Parts: sequence; structure tokens; C-alpha cells
Amino acid sequence: MELHILEHSLKVASIEKEGIQICTHGLIKLAFLASKTRCKFFSLTETPEDYTIIVDEEGFKELPQSEHISVADATWLALNVVSGGGNASSSQPIGVTKIAKSVIAPLADHNISVFMLSTYQTDFILVRERDLPMVMHTLSSEFTLLRVVNGETVAAHNLGVTNGFVKPKLGRLPRPIIHPLSSPSNMFCVTSLDPDTLPSVATLLMDVMFYSGGQKEPGASSEDSSHIRFFSFSLIEGYISLVMDEQTTQRFPNNVLFTSASGELWKMVRIGGQPLGFDECGIVAQISEPLATADIPAYYISTFKFDHALVPEENIQSVIGALRPESTAQ
Repeated sequence: MELHILEHSLKVASIEKEGIQICTHGLIKLAFLASKTRCKFFSLTETPEDYTIIVDEEGFKELPQSEHISVADATWLALNVVSGGGNASSSQPIGVTKIAKSVIAPLADHNISVFMLSTYQTDFILVRERDLPMVMHTLSSEFTLLRVVNGETVAAHNLGVTNGFVKPKLGRLPRPIIHPLSSPSNMFCVTSLDPDTLPSVATLLMDVMFYSGGQKEPGASSEDSSHIRFFSFSLIEGYISLVMDEQTTQRFPNNVLFTSASGELWKMVRIGGQPLGFDECGIVAQISEPLATADIPAYYISTFKFDHALVPEENIQSVIGALRPESTAQ
């Protein structure tokens, strides 16, 4: 398989809920007027705590400077596993559990922190730019390493570690899951839409993204405290990905959103009791390795404060058993 190192230099930032109004002009431009920007990689995810934005340097210029915006102190690069060639966004999704043992675990073994973004189309593994030589040295035996330059893939073997030093592996003992897990009551859809239809639902999407945060979606009872706010929009190299709960999808016109043949619904496992930070290694591996062993597919979305795994609704009890065999997620 091929591992593509995409050419985007990325920033990861948090926008406080109370500061979102000063950012909406730039965010609307990035999401709905992409032809007016040079941005090629944009993702916005709303959680109960904040908005997380992943954006390339051109897109970052569209955001104002504000005390409400916190930026992770690193430049990030996106890696993408491509099976059988083709470009990142048009390939069939590999699934985070499919790359758990070939990518996620080896990076964790070598103390390399990753930030995950699963989309409808594919999975992006974000690593700090300064970690790239060690990343390449760690993965070069498993993958053909290619770097994307001006849209073309070129061999990237010459970018690896030159001193031959690799940190010793920690072994393959099961990784303890050290952060609290919870499973909200919502069911989620992972979907997409044709960019040509984006203008027809732009007003609805703006409402969902910026103005519906204080409302309980229909179907969620006032007593349902485990129903959480989660919405993710990505526009990456021309491909749109949406993650939203089942009630939100019902607000869209028929035949606008792509659906799988099975109409699959996903349950969320939320990782973290306190904000996780960016320096701890192995969090994604702790979750994805047991799921891979159990052959349970999953999407994985890291945000500025917490991590989120989405698993098929019918597998949620198996997932909880795999991740916490001694207890039940709340």
C-alpha cells in the first residue's frame, strides 16, 4: 500500500463558542465560497465544548486574530493511506481500524502523537511536521512513501531519518485505556453531498453550523442529558464530508445527502474526561487496536479537547466490551 504525505501545511485551532460570531465571515467563505480562497483543506467540528478547525495556511489567513481562538503550537501534515493507487480523496475509505496495526500502532510505539480526521471519503492521519522524518522511518518498511507536490505524487524516501536511529518498540502488550469513555444517546450519520448542490442547502448548513447550538434537536427529550451536540463539516480537495446526528439529517431535502445502501447509523464513543492535549501518544491506538482485533469498522475524529470514535450502531455493545471488558461506558 501507499502512504501519501499531502502537501498541505495545517493549523489546528479551537474557537470558543462565545467567539464564533467573529469568525463566521471567514468560516462561511471557507465552507461555501471556496473559489474565493486558495484553501484546499478545511474542516470544522462542533462539540459541546467548542469548535475545532483544521485548515491549511491559506485558509487560516481568512480567520481574524482573537482571544477566542487557541492555536496548537505546531504545523501539522496530513498522511493518507491509499490502497491500489489513486488519489487520497477518491480512493475507497480504508477505515481507521484497517490502519490501526500498520500505521497507528507503530507511530504510538515510537512516541509519535497523531491527530485523526476520518471523513466520508477517507482517513487523514495528522502528524507534526517536525515528526515527519521519524514517521517516515517508522513506516517505510510497510508502505511505499509518496509525497504530493503540486498535485503529483513523487517518491519521498529521501526525506527519512538519516542517522538510522529508531526508538525501541514497546512491544505488543495490550495498551491500557487510561481515559474515561462515554457513549452519547444520539445516533450519527456519516455522509456527503455533491459540491454542485452545496448552494441549495447553504442556508440550512449555516443554520446547523452556527445558529442551532442552543437548540435540542427534535426527538431528544429534555431529560436526555446524554444527547450531545456534534457536527462536522469538511471540504478537502473539493470533496465534502458531513457527520451529524440522525435528527439533523432529517432537516435536509430528500436526495441531497449521499447514503450508503444500508443506511447505516453510527454510535459514538467519546474519549476523555478532561481535555486530552496534544502531547500524549497512543490515545488513538488504545481505541483503534481493540476494534481492529474485533474487526469492527470505525471512523475517528480528534478535536481540540476530546476524541470521538464512531462505530456501527449494532456493534456498540461489542465495542464497549472490547474497550472496557471490566465495565460499561456511561
